[in-house]
Amino acid sequence: MKPNKFRELLKADKPTLATHLHSTWPGMVEAVGYTGMFDYIEFVCEYAPFDLYALDNICRACELFGMSAMIKVDQSLNTFLAQRGIGAGFQSVLFADSRTAEDVRLCVRACRPETPEGKGRNGVATRRMAYMGYGDSPAYVQALQDIVVGIMIEKKGAVEALDEILEVPGIDMIQWGPGDYSMSIGRPGQGKAPDIKAIETRVIQASMKKGIPPRAEIATPDQAKYYLDMGIRHFCMGTDLLTLHQWMKENGEQMRKALEGK
Repeated sequence: MKPNKFRELLKADKPTLATHLHSTWPGMVEAVGYTGMFDYIEFVCEYAPFDLYALDNICRACELFGMSAMIKVDQSLNTFLAQRGIGAGFQSVLFADSRTAEDVRLCVRACRPETPEGKGRNGVATRRMAYMGYGDSPAYVQALQDIVVGIMIEKKGAVEALDEILEVPGIDMIQWGPGDYSMSIGRPGQGKAPDIKAIETRVIQASMKKGIPPRAEIATPDQAKYYLDMGIRHFCMGTDLLTLHQWMKENGEQMRKALEGK
């Protein structure tokens, strides 16, 4: 069983930095790994096309560089996706779309072992994380207990049930989702409006008061100060798809201007 690097950083109260990947190509993971700057990658399977073979290969590439891996899953089939991701070697699961405390309880149970103590839904499995074994050892059970469970707070219902949600045992991290929240209250595209930013602050402060570390998503380092000043120490920065698009657009425009001048 591989050590859960993400869990170790959280236990040591150290800051963490990740980046989002849509690509299932292991070469993209290696490109991140060669920078030596990131603790883990987040594969956003909520948005990206993938197959189960890709999950194994993403985790293999992460392990080559001593990085951890998070998989973000949507509500549909989230138990299946979480368990197959964990079996492939993902050490963290970020659950989208929760609206109630019961939704969150099911998310936690999807990751934890089905033992009297764990109260989860994960049984014995001969998946990659347990190779070369059957997955019925104490080390396997501990690995499931160590999976880092992240919960998106991004729906109107989740904000209304926030206090109850934060009481659910087993949540390791929360992530605010302004886009989904603004859409769920009938104001799409207004995630940065002052009143919605105030709700973000309330969510973050309530999470920290309960001892649950919040994570912030940013595009560039200059956006971090706002969250650092709030006491946040966990970040996911940038997205492969948007980074490529921005580079091509900016440099393509410059080259077009150069060519038109000839």
